[in-house]
Amino acid sequence: MMEFNCVQFLQNKTILVTGATGFLAKVFVEKILRVQPNVKKLYLVVRASDSEAAMKRLRAEVFEKDLFKVLRENIGEENLNTLLSEKVVPVAGDISTDCFGVKDSNLRERMQKEIDIVVNVAATTNFDERYDVGLEINTFGALNVLNFAKKCVKAQLLLHVSTVVYVSLAYVCGEKSGLLREKPFAMEEIRNEAGHQLDINFEMDLMKKRLKELHDQDCSDEDITLSMKELGMERAKLHGWPNTYVFTKSMGEMLIGNHRESLPLVIIRPTMITSTLSEPFPGWIEGLRHYELGYSKGGITSGVKIAFVIISGSKIILLTVDSVIVAYGKGVLKCFLVDVNSVCDMIPVDMVANAMITATATHAGGSGVHMVYHVGSSHQNPVTFGEIHEISVRYFTKSPLRSRNGSLIAVSKVRLISTMALFSLYMTLRFKLPLQLLKLIDIIYPWRSGDKYGDKNHKINMVMRLVELYEPYVLFKGIFDDRNTKSLCANQKEDETKTSKGSMFDFDPKGINWGDYLTSVHIPGLITHVLKK
Repeated sequence: MMEFNCVQFLQNKTILVTGATGFLAKVFVEKILRVQPNVKKLYLVVRASDSEAAMKRLRAEVFEKDLFKVLRENIGEENLNTLLSEKVVPVAGDISTDCFGVKDSNLRERMQKEIDIVVNVAATTNFDERYDVGLEINTFGALNVLNFAKKCVKAQLLLHVSTVVYVSLAYVCGEKSGLLREKPFAMEEIRNEAGHQLDINFEMDLMKKRLKELHDQDCSDEDITLSMKELGMERAKLHGWPNTYVFTKSMGEMLIGNHRESLPLVIIRPTMITSTLSEPFPGWIEGLRHYELGYSKGGITSGVKIAFVIISGSKIILLTVDSVIVAYGKGVLKCFLVDVNSVCDMIPVDMVANAMITATATHAGGSGVHMVYHVGSSHQNPVTFGEIHEISVRYFTKSPLRSRNGSLIAVSKVRLISTMALFSLYMTLRFKLPLQLLKLIDIIYPWRSGDKYGDKNHKINMVMRLVELYEPYVLFKGIFDDRNTKSLCANQKEDETKTSKGSMFDFDPKGINWGDYLTSVHIPGLITHVLKK
């Protein structure tokens, strides 16, 4: 039976996981350790100076998190520590280098002799990533993971996740609308407006040439970063992708598809990954992804399908969808760009982990396997942004947050703007026209401290740039076909062994009641695991 086979399959298996400190990866690891403590070994790759530093990072960022409290309560602290010491092997490594840059030849040989399954979850997730970084990690990093897997004599499968923290997406499909199929990318099908075929090696050479020119010109680090970001966006747009992230991830999929040879390959494309639905307990989530522009050098996160921008005092804050919910509850979100009729394709993180395990057990050791799975909800159980907004209004009206002084925060409906033209008009009336008065004041009173006009004008220009970057997503009209995933789920359900709490490896989106999930699980989870910490 499938459910029994998933547990049985994991027994005595040695699994390597890259990006092990990421949101999805740690849920995947926790699930394996909880349901199959007789897994042989888990090689967990993290960026660190050595194995000791890697284990220290794993303990702080993975095993000591609330995520592991159920396992800790079930077997006790001492037994958990024993389990981790026996099963987990920390690997200080980086997927942008050959063999992850592991210098210990004995460790490399042991890994290549023992590993049965390779799971790649590592990626850089900034929408406007430097082109050199995106190519090194998302594109050629994926190829490095494949090449390592091919050196593992017992390797039965490479499972490549097309995202890390919080989501992202089956948007490697580009900006197409309609029903987007679950199929591998073919390099020969990708042509730019001039009809030229995509050449990944040419993209790498172009990036290196531009980078060398910048260094030869003694450009500052800041100028080099800006130039590399602009090059990435330019090349992505040329070939029909909305940003550097999805472009480099797509090329990574193409490379591993072309070079996999006989190694079974499964590609998981999750949509927006949200808090746990049920396992190990409902509502677990980790952190909010947002950047305060002008205060952070971070990039623009692709951790979710949608992001919004708000201006709060002297700060401009880029928000992910969970941050939007929290910002609304705090009463600081007044307006954002979104089509209320567009589907917000999201899926709980434990369902993604279950799909990963089921796909691995199903295809390991298969012949000629090259499968793509869209793990999301838009096709079978859609929820719109408008519905999410209404649910949030009801929740925070009934259960308002408290301000720092303890008073209840009253919320009101947010202004929802459905087109870029209307958003630009709103920004002009609300911010740009008043800004001209500030400019006049700066001219009349030049001795005033600081360039307040220049500072605020820069921030508003940054807002417009960010909104333009996210426009393809907030107004997205596509639905992700999941017939492969539906078939995988049906086969699992047909043979599964039911427990008193239901399936052990459930990932059927039809079972989610979005109103109940958001009201009773997700929003309370955000408050408990993010706001209160």
